[in-house]
Amino acid sequence: MFVITSVAITITVATAIYWYVNRHKPVKHILSEARCFLDMQGAGAGGLIDDWISVWWNKIELPDAKNKIAVITGGARGIGTEVVRGLLQSNMTVIMGVRNPDSVKPLVESMKNGEKIHAYKLDLESLKSVKDFANNVLKTFPEIDILINNAGIMFGDYKLTEDGFESQLAVNYLGHFYLTHLLLPALKKGGKVDPARVVNVTSCGHYPGTINFDDINMKEHYDTTAAYAQSKLAQIMTARYLNRLLEQNNCPVKCYSVHPGIVDTDLFEKSNFSKFPWIKKLFFKTPEKGAISVLYACFNNEILKKGGLYIANCKAGISNRFSKNEKHQENLFKLSCELVGIEVENYGM
Repeated sequence: MFVITSVAITITVATAIYWYVNRHKPVKHILSEARCFLDMQGAGAGGLIDDWISVWWNKIELPDAKNKIAVITGGARGIGTEVVRGLLQSNMTVIMGVRNPDSVKPLVESMKNGEKIHAYKLDLESLKSVKDFANNVLKTFPEIDILINNAGIMFGDYKLTEDGFESQLAVNYLGHFYLTHLLLPALKKGGKVDPARVVNVTSCGHYPGTINFDDINMKEHYDTTAAYAQSKLAQIMTARYLNRLLEQNNCPVKCYSVHPGIVDTDLFEKSNFSKFPWIKKLFFKTPEKGAISVLYACFNNEILKKGGLYIANCKAGISNRFSKNEKHQENLFKLSCELVGIEVENYGM
């Protein structure tokens, strides 16, 4: 009885504090933010449980992929660094798109096969930077085997990019959507023997998300949690829709989305977990373990017949209902093309 009473008091006090801090907002916004916040905590708890019970599934045997080319956004830290390490151990040439190419030098010097790293400047908040990066890559590498859309941000204040996009949407989704379009011709060339792959690194944090088709940049009302969920949901939906388009046109490219797990990285620096680093150390995956599912999507041959798959812990993951709606996928694809200035029929051409 004491425990139940204590929980009830805690919830009541937390609710009162939340209302007081946000009392200037309309009630409908307070309620929607609270629901999204609670749903996100539930998704995170579910992700942690899945990480714990799926530990024996979360493994990958790296192949010898000599003479193959991988492109990854980010990679200078966190999960991306461990993905790069795995790609290099597989004898791949790795092209990294990072804000500061000099930050890659320690990896070149310390990693096995580090001399196979090529780093170019990439700012996913700028479509111009994305195009410049793609042009730099294609000058030297006209054929690509794997594209890993890895870089991302989480939470933070409302910000519009130079192109007028909400920042999480731009970095996590639209910049990668545009980059995939620009590199698809090279991926099609690279997939002539073995299918090339596009791997979107997403999150179980997509689960509370929907796509706000009427206000995708959230100019009317910004909720940082909902914005993150929307951007990660978009990655899953586009992987499924684009894979279907490619299959219909007999293109040798497969698309996947991957939740790497709840991983202890600086992605959580703007979350409440930053105040309790011991929780992350105790319960979260290491970046090395987080990279395993991403590498699984890059190399596992059993999933070649399962294009569009959402992966978590090296098996099919559970995504929300919205992500599976093919009409929503099509509408998102069309809207995304419009936002980045591409004709739908010219995507990837």
